[in-house]
Amino acid sequence: MDDFLPYVGWTVATLLPIINPISAAGMLIGITGNLTNAERNRQITMACIYMTGILLSFLLAGVLIMDLFGISIPGLRIAGGMIVAFLGFSMLFPRESPLDSDSDMEARAKLDISFTPLAMPGLSGPGSIALVITMSTSVQQSGELSTPMTYLVISVGIVVTAIIIWFCLRAAGLLNRLLGANGIAAISRIMGFLMVCIGVQFVINGVQDLIHDPAFWPK
Repeated sequence: MDDFLPYVGWTVATLLPIINPISAAGMLIGITGNLTNAERNRQITMACIYMTGILLSFLLAGVLIMDLFGISIPGLRIAGGMIVAFLGFSMLFPRESPLDSDSDMEARAKLDISFTPLAMPGLSGPGSIALVITMSTSVQQSGELSTPMTYLVISVGIVVTAIIIWFCLRAAGLLNRLLGANGIAAISRIMGFLMVCIGVQFVINGVQDLIHDPAFWPK
């Protein structure tokens, strides 16, 4: 239990910046203007369920994917860190809205936007998927937790993150009124900076593992 709660907190604190519920709330407001509150809330719930299922699936299948394609842990850390850092930079220096004009029009016209674009790629995009796999391999390699406990801890962290995001999305209208467009943009940039820091740290860890890996050096 002494290790359980800190790792759950670490999982939540690592996932929240990259999922960025504030930005997702802004996207939600933009594409659900014609829905009733009841329908919007239903789709928010389904989106969080989809997000949880997607991340848990990649968490459990991550090792199999690595073995299938011959991906090493240092390679995964470096690639995952680059993705997270890239997404962080795109949030720090945004060029356009979370959805381009064509996607925005398509999303507005759809009756159900819970799976796409809200759950994927809005909440569980390539950055969060890569991050979940990288976190799992990092904890297992550290040896501080057993493999079953690692999966349990990160799974609980994903569920807790989904619950937090559910509350944030349910309060999307209130956040929009309180923060306004400028406030949401400012918070998105702060989360983008945190994502860049997380991504760079993953790259540093991956490079360190690569340097100390005997298989990396030619014989």
